[in-house]
This record gives sequence, structure tokens and C-alpha cells, in this order.
Amino acid sequence: MKALSKTIATAGLLLAGFTQSAISAEPGASLTQTVEARSTEDRARDGARHPAQTLAFFQVQQGQTVMEALPGGGWYTKILANYLGGEGTLYGVNYNDRMWPMFSFATEEWIAGRIASNSKFSSTVADFTDNGIRAKGYTFNTLPPEISGTVDRILFIRALHNLNRFEATAGTRSQALSAIRGALKDDGLVGVVQHRLPESAADEGADGSRGYLKQSAVIAMFEGAGFKLVDSAEINANPKDQPGAEDIVWRLPPSLATSKEDPELKEKLLAIGESDRMTLLFRKAD
Repeated sequence: MKALSKTIATAGLLLAGFTQSAISAEPGASLTQTVEARSTEDRARDGARHPAQTLAFFQVQQGQTVMEALPGGGWYTKILANYLGGEGTLYGVNYNDRMWPMFSFATEEWIAGRIASNSKFSSTVADFTDNGIRAKGYTFNTLPPEISGTVDRILFIRALHNLNRFEATAGTRSQALSAIRGALKDDGLVGVVQHRLPESAADEGADGSRGYLKQSAVIAMFEGAGFKLVDSAEINANPKDQPGAEDIVWRLPPSLATSKEDPELKEKLLAIGESDRMTLLFRKAD
């Protein structure tokens, strides 16, 4: 009970704005150069995602061993692979294979493609750079014993909502956080960027099924898994995003899932921009 009260108090202070980030989000020259060296197409979403500032806040440095949760199409992977360099290591970690069929829209072909992406992660990284970086793909339940305690940074960038969505029925979030805690160095850090639901919103629909999570809930889930909040930042905040009780995050750009046939609504959603996002930094608790 005391631990829960501490978690709620910590989250309340952060959300009330009583604490300010003590960690600099000012990127160094090498990180800035890596981000700016990408194509115009790759940089199109930088204004909403702030990759250089985000990675600087997470204290990602060249030569580190970094684990990226749910690398997807490789938007952040490309930056990380080129920035970490030949002395670095990059692991891409996906959902456990059994989780993909849980999505209502999943087809056999789609599931097969998601599962196959794990074994293709090394070649994907090789397509992004020839600097010699070591890369390997895993799932949360296939992390090998030899990487235990070796990872400097673990990044959950918009990767928590579905893990939490299926937690009640399949324990997906608990298993993932336990696995990454084992992989993290004692002085390692976990960086989180996640679509943020206002604290005043109802708890119904706040489980990640709409893409959103409450910041207090994310802090609580990490503290419950043996982590401690180090700092938070508003790098990826967007106060224009005020979702209603049934709004999904994918109504906003770039998905615009609810306005493809409604030009007027589409313009309103484009004016909001991408989602409001929390940016949090954790370490292992003592």
C-alpha cells in the first residue's frame, strides 16, 4: 500500500508540473548530424517525433548496446543503426509470436509476416548502414541468456499500448517488462514514448485498446515491474490532442483512419497533428 501511494504521489507531482526535467534533451553534434543526414521523406515526421531530442533525453550514446521494442518499419531503427556505429549493438524485439493472432484484424499472411520480421531484423539493419553494427532480432520470450545484463538502453517508443491491452488475458505486459529488466545493465536506462490519455479521462478504454495510456498508469506498471522513474519530459507533448471518450489515436495523422471519406473532418484532425505523448525515463529500482 505504501509503494502504491508513493507511485501515485510521484505521478501526481509530475503531471501537475511540479517537477522539471533534470536531464538535457540537447543532442550532440554526431546525433544531430545522423538525424539530419536522412532523406527528406524520412525527416518528414521529425517535427512530431523529435528524434534527436528524444534520444538525447534517453542518453543514447555511440557504441552502446540498445534494444528497440517493436521496431516496425524501422523509422527509429535507421537512426539508431547509423548513430550507434560499428562498435554498437542493436536488438529489435517484437511481440511474442502468440500475441499476433490476438488482433481482430489479423490474417494468416499478416501474422506470418510479423513473425518473419524477427529473423529479418539483421538484414533490415544492413540495408540501413554498412558500418558493421551488430544486429539481431528477438521476441520478448526468446531473449537468450547471454544478453542478460548487457543492454545499455531499452526503448519503448509507442510500443506499450498493445502489450497492456492484452495484459489481463495473456500477461503480455508483465512478461515483456520482466524480460527487458533481465536484459538491462544495472546502470542501464529504459526510455518510453507513449500516446498519452488525460488523467481526467475515464479508466474505461484507457487500457491501450484505443492506443492511449495514462501517464500515471505507465509509471505504476514500470514501478510494479521493478523500475524507478528517473525523469520525464514534454518533448513529444501535443496539448491540441484532447481525445473524446471513444476517440482512437489512429484518427490522427499519419493514419487518419476515421476521416478518409470526410475531407472536413480530415482537415480538423490534420490541424491537431500527431498524438500527445509522454516521454519517460526509468532505471532498475534498488
